[in-house]
Amino acid sequence: MNTFSRRGFLAASTAACAVVQMPRVARAQAEPPIALSATTRTLDVNGRAATVLGLDGPAGHGLTFDPGQRFRVDLTNNLREPTIIHWHGQIPPNAQDGAPNTVPLLAPGETRSYDYETRPGTYWMHAHVVAHEMQLLAAPLIVRAPEDLAADRQEVVLFLHDFSFKAPDEVMAEIAEGGAGHGAMGGMGNMPGMNHGGMGNMQGMGNMQGMGGMAMDLNDYNWDAYLANDRTLSDPEVVQVERAGRIRLRVINAAAATVFWIDTGAVTARLIAVDGDPVQPLTGTRFGLAMAQRMDFEIDLPDASGAFPILALREGALERTGIILSTPGAEVRRIDELAATEAPAFDLDLAQETRLVALHALPDRPVDRSQMIMLGGGMQPYVWTINGAVWGQHQPITARSGERVALTFHNMSMMGHPMHLHGHVFQVIGLNGRRVAGALRDTVYVPPMSMVEIALDGGEAARWLLHCHHMAHMATGMMTEFSVSA
Repeated sequence: MNTFSRRGFLAASTAACAVVQMPRVARAQAEPPIALSATTRTLDVNGRAATVLGLDGPAGHGLTFDPGQRFRVDLTNNLREPTIIHWHGQIPPNAQDGAPNTVPLLAPGETRSYDYETRPGTYWMHAHVVAHEMQLLAAPLIVRAPEDLAADRQEVVLFLHDFSFKAPDEVMAEIAEGGAGHGAMGGMGNMPGMNHGGMGNMQGMGNMQGMGGMAMDLNDYNWDAYLANDRTLSDPEVVQVERAGRIRLRVINAAAATVFWIDTGAVTARLIAVDGDPVQPLTGTRFGLAMAQRMDFEIDLPDASGAFPILALREGALERTGIILSTPGAEVRRIDELAATEAPAFDLDLAQETRLVALHALPDRPVDRSQMIMLGGGMQPYVWTINGAVWGQHQPITARSGERVALTFHNMSMMGHPMHLHGHVFQVIGLNGRRVAGALRDTVYVPPMSMVEIALDGGEAARWLLHCHHMAHMATGMMTEFSVSA
């Protein structure tokens, strides 16, 4: 997905560089809107046909923008039901954010236009209707920086999903049934765009691990497959690479409810960005990635023929997926979809997050407003809350435009929560009470019984969503509003 040779990339970028140097007004007039369609598509999942959803642009699944190129997109809903698309990590005007709390869903056949200034980095776009996101209505959204065009490296995108052949309402019902039996989804409030279903039987409640004498649950559903660029390891994508070549690997966790470890195996990776923003490089072969988060790596391949698997390991489980980087003519061996040992739990002690340092931190200034945000809930009943309330009964978190705001997420539950704030970039400044100059992010993972503090500057005066990006947690209440006033 979104792969090309270094030579092809450099040749193609010559014209793009010329466009970048055009005056901004002239460029805006010269560029027609990009047509993007929410549509259905068919995948082969381990030999079985699966009808899923997708976002198709002129070059296929997803969108890529050159430096300075505005996000000028005409989105058409070619589905049979209303939907809405959120541009995750980008900061458009609130009216273009794609959030169902502020704008109506896109009706079948309707086209809506978007036009805003892009932020460079690795992003993605996805439905803000839980059922649709679980049906893979998501795609990469890549915005190149000028250095990407100048660099002698090949770009590869790794887009991760969890997948079920069952309908989303069946999946949600089984998750809720496993947590509390009938009625577990009560108290959800009137969540926009969410379909509710009946109850069923829970599939996967294992992966319980001790934590201070309490039990934590890593995975509350066993999915039918785990996909890397829409494929499993029974038929993985094989990306042709050059000997001694340099790769920029953009990894996006678009899963509904799965944390992955990214394992680069025999080749060492340098982590150079998270959630679209640069960090001080970290070297290693295994990095954790929660739902909705992104990581960019540089990988220098050896000057030898070979096949180099890049695997995504399901947290606390045996399942894995991935792609294979292969030099021409190299033998590509089959990799089993089950590993020999379970992958560990992700970042319970926040050790990985502690090591992340932003290259371009927020300007230093006094905090104008601080607030503790309590994350709660559990499996019995299966209801998840922010400050003790579910969506629809929530009290918005308030701020003023331009204020420096410090928010502390205090997770008192036994599951981790990837917390995503719309319309803002924030910096991680505290981990379990320890001050850090952490990464810039739009989604931060808060482990069980932990505290993560973030700082941000209040943006456009509007109502911005703040929610857990575990789809079942969001659907059963874990969403509120960050309400910014002028």
